[in-house]
Amino acid sequence: MTIINELVVNYLHFLTVERGLSANTVTSYRNDLDQFVKYLKKQNFDKFSEVTRQDITAYLQEETARKKANSSIVRSVTSLRRFFSYLIHEKKITTDPMNLIDTPKQEKHLPEVLSRHEVEQLLETPNVGEPLGLRDRAILELMYATGLRVSEVINLKLADLHLPVGLLKTIGKGQKERIVPIGDTAAYWIDEYLEHGRVKLLKEKRSDFLFLNFHGNQLTRQGIWKNLKIQVQKAGITKNITPHTLRHSFATHILENGADLRIVQELLGHADISTTQIYTHLSKRRLSEIYDKTHPRA
Repeated sequence: MTIINELVVNYLHFLTVERGLSANTVTSYRNDLDQFVKYLKKQNFDKFSEVTRQDITAYLQEETARKKANSSIVRSVTSLRRFFSYLIHEKKITTDPMNLIDTPKQEKHLPEVLSRHEVEQLLETPNVGEPLGLRDRAILELMYATGLRVSEVINLKLADLHLPVGLLKTIGKGQKERIVPIGDTAAYWIDEYLEHGRVKLLKEKRSDFLFLNFHGNQLTRQGIWKNLKIQVQKAGITKNITPHTLRHSFATHILENGADLRIVQELLGHADISTTQIYTHLSKRRLSEIYDKTHPRA
């Protein structure tokens, strides 16, 4: 293993063990740094201490020339900034080449949101006469009722549910625990799934996880994506929908109904309220659309 590779491995270990970052976040850092290391090897670099600001600029220009998305470039700069800061702290380098590198401005795109009618269409799609259909209905109802991230949904355990009081416990980003209200409808479908669906999926196995696949094992992120894609198609929805769309729709709809922004921040598990504020833009956009359609002089 080269010195360059060894330092990257050590840094990723530091992110996992010392910082406690999620596996998905660490994977993002790994991908960004792997790309950068490939570039350095192509340029015959042996040490990170040899890298200058001009080298970083040349790398970013090459990435831009490859038509890499603006969001990917922004993330790459952030990854490199934090990595070189780590190397400075560990006294592996004496000069930080990222010091005079500006982070490109993030292009702001408002996320896709389902209308309330589209949500109803989607929720009605699974065949609740089958165990897998019951599971999918429970997942969709839960995601729309709580705004949970897909990673939080697949890691839910039976012990996290407190259906009699309409609450659940989840572990979000940064291993932060929060309590989230479920709502009567979602609680009903989870109860139906537990009684008539999960027991059949479990078969002879044992599992602490709430949502299971056909083989009785923990459902994966990919499984939820794949199933959602099928349900969206069946519902006749033409928007580009991902599991995160239900989270966006949850936040937008409760804001439209008068929820306080701080409450939405707490429900979504956002560390910074500026992350939550995008939903006020979505809510205003929705109000504008309604106005344009309904006012006679719009």
